[in-house]
Amino acid sequence: MTSSSSPLQLRPGEWVVVRSKEEILATLGPDGAHKNLPFMSEMLSYCGRRFQVYKRADKTCDTVDKGGGLRMRDTVHLIGTRCEGTAHGGCEAGCFLFWREAWLKRADGDADVAPSNTTATAKCTERDLERAGVVDAAAQVYRCQATQLLTYTEPLQWWDLRQYVRDVVTNRQPIGEMIGAVLFSAYRKLVDFGIGYRVLIGLYDWVAARCGAKPYPIRTGRCEKTPTAILDLQPGELVRVKPYHEILATLDRNSRNRGLWFDAEMVRYCGGTYRVVKRVRRILDEKTGKMLSFSNPCIVLHDVYCRATKTKYRLFCPRSNLTYWREIWLERAPEGGAVAQRSTA
Repeated sequence: MTSSSSPLQLRPGEWVVVRSKEEILATLGPDGAHKNLPFMSEMLSYCGRRFQVYKRADKTCDTVDKGGGLRMRDTVHLIGTRCEGTAHGGCEAGCFLFWREAWLKRADGDADVAPSNTTATAKCTERDLERAGVVDAAAQVYRCQATQLLTYTEPLQWWDLRQYVRDVVTNRQPIGEMIGAVLFSAYRKLVDFGIGYRVLIGLYDWVAARCGAKPYPIRTGRCEKTPTAILDLQPGELVRVKPYHEILATLDRNSRNRGLWFDAEMVRYCGGTYRVVKRVRRILDEKTGKMLSFSNPCIVLHDVYCRATKTKYRLFCPRSNLTYWREIWLERAPEGGAVAQRSTA
């Protein structure tokens, strides 16, 4: 039987039960955090429920300072647990939640073992969680797992090979995908040197076309004023992501359309057909905690998220952030068309 004060060392695919509200509150300080990682009010609805481990969150990406990777410990992601934003001004970012192993127990054992109280002199209540999540309600400034990211992580250098060993051995990352991502990173370095830029990209595209792969995914647009389109897409509608070359025609020199960045991770979805999940109008700025409102709503598609295979210095981050799409990058697809196969994130 695993000691209640020791990490569970959970692995992808294992089944766990989220501990009771009382057990979890006993692990938190008055700031609603366990080792600086906030347990948020939105997470209370998961207490007592059974979930499958998606991946260990031994690392994550720096979305605050837009840097490289960050190291984490004793934390996992659970399938089907994204933040609803109800306690944070209705934020619609849908972030994958971080779960300390102290908040979980294996579904097939340790059910009668409560976690040791790591904050015996500082109890936490539901009201404390609510207060901890709001910095300034009038100014719409909030505190959450995303805004506090740098307080519960430490820098992780991209050349630290141990992370890639953990990716393969612990998180079951296919070795073929790992090799492919590493080779792409090396090729990208060559392209970034600027010597033979056009030749290298042309060679990449030539090989990709013959292998049925996507073209080189790191390009910039040329628009001085980016165009827009209004489709008024609604949840449940079927859409097709336009080909990459058509999307490039809508981007400026910073690869943005009306301020929204088209990331290299999104190229893999070009040409695919997906269902609309929701329209996103407001998300938190992860650096300031302030609510941002979009003048042009963004679209979230089902099972479309960052796979971190083309991301510089942050390969195979398991955070699986949702990607946002401008309507001009999409077109309605007829019902009955083939929809991309669903994955587990």
